[in-house]
Amino acid sequence: MQDTASTLIAHMAVQLGQLGRWLDKAAAYAAARKFDADTLLSARLAPDQFPLLRQIGSACDTAKNSVARLTGKTAPTHPDDQKTLAECQARIKDVIAFVGTVSPADYAKATEAKIMFPWMPGKYLAGADYLVQFAIPNFHFHLSHAYAILRHNGVELGKGDFLGNLNWHDA
Repeated sequence: MQDTASTLIAHMAVQLGQLGRWLDKAAAYAAARKFDADTLLSARLAPDQFPLLRQIGSACDTAKNSVARLTGKTAPTHPDDQKTLAECQARIKDVIAFVGTVSPADYAKATEAKIMFPWMPGKYLAGADYLVQFAIPNFHFHLSHAYAILRHNGVELGKGDFLGNLNWHDA
């Protein structure tokens, strides 16, 4: 579990880096079309869905809180007061830096972790179940919605932007 948790959460940091690149493309897109890029932060796909700003915050929170819940480390705090793409980029970079401070050995007791949520009193998820059933899907849910909101608003992103650099090996 410890190597799996470390690898999967390290990949969250890689994906957050991709999210940062999408925001760079969004800024360039807005500049080319002469509108304020920060207006994209209020965009959403459906009236009852979180806007882009909250999708970014939720992806960041899932990554850092996954580390904290599985290792016992204290995650950095980020008030949800970002108003600009630049502030979102700073939050992304801070979370990536935090994830980078954690070693595979820090996940040694992740299997024994009992992850509890205030919205499910009296219940918990075991560490491995939390990682596979909640943390990874929740992270990708918010990341995918951020991508879709940007695409829906005309930002030129493709599957390669979502996947990022793959670790190809010679056959």
